[in-house]
Amino acid sequence: MEAELVKRAQVSFQAIPAAGVHGVGARALPGNLIQLGRGVLVSRRILREFKPDVLLFTGGYVAVPMAMAGRGIPTFLYVPDIEPGLALRVLARFADRIALTAPDSNAYFPGNEKTIVTGYPTRRDLARWNRETGRQALGLDPTRPVLLVFGGSKGARSLNRALLAILSDILQLAQVVHVCGPLDWEEVELAHSALSPDQAASYHPFPYLHEEMGAALASADLAVSRAGASTLGELPLFGLPAILVPYPFAWRYQIVNARYLADHGAALVLEDSRLSSDLFPTLRSLLSRPERLAAMGKAMSALATPRAAELIASEVRVLAGKRKGERG
Repeated sequence: MEAELVKRAQVSFQAIPAAGVHGVGARALPGNLIQLGRGVLVSRRILREFKPDVLLFTGGYVAVPMAMAGRGIPTFLYVPDIEPGLALRVLARFADRIALTAPDSNAYFPGNEKTIVTGYPTRRDLARWNRETGRQALGLDPTRPVLLVFGGSKGARSLNRALLAILSDILQLAQVVHVCGPLDWEEVELAHSALSPDQAASYHPFPYLHEEMGAALASADLAVSRAGASTLGELPLFGLPAILVPYPFAWRYQIVNARYLADHGAALVLEDSRLSSDLFPTLRSLLSRPERLAAMGKAMSALATPRAAELIASEVRVLAGKRKGERG
């Protein structure tokens, strides 16, 4: 998925062999260490060819081989989630600068003077959408509320099935834009075909959205989604209140992200195991109380950091300039 998106943005992409070693069983560990060694060799070759002035990391075990190979090159870390992963915590010890999505992340780097709060960077093309242009692009009724349901780049099966189970009831309350991911597209298409003509006109499913994801976010009055790091940037950018359903198998990262937004009054948190019983009552309650949605939206907007990408780029350029100065 990442390779396709990077190439779509016309940025050069090279894969690096890597595998996790934390929490890995004894059987898998030797093979993963071999992969890690291969990754270091590939990273060294890339560094010789590319000759970078600075390295930028955003976490994950794939960063480790490049960090090992690139010792001595200025390093910039960006922490997308509120709670950093293990790889980022290790790399932070050697980083020259650490950018954080939110001030709360400072708790994981006590006494570290290298941190700076930049916010979460969002794609420039997202900002060109507003409610009117978004609804026009997706063929939505401008007079009815819009519910956006999405589960990340590959979708979220439990979210998809929970929505499909209550779809007829939800469509009486709002239009639905559903980004289901490619894995469940056949099941979603079947459910769409079973709706009455009036209901089908209010249900807008997509396996994936690229540029039009901005239209979906701008169009919506309420979102239901996982709580990956992007929710910390994209939902605030559009002031979009949300019901967040943290992925239960993603360690603590999504739970911490969801609680951060909920603690600021911008979202509600729903456990994945309670989707079938709690999703519809929660949606009905919020959609019937526009004043509550407006207050949540205002709280979400207060967390927006539209200049985050610019700030991160500026910090990276400073480090790159130091490297060039050292080279003369």
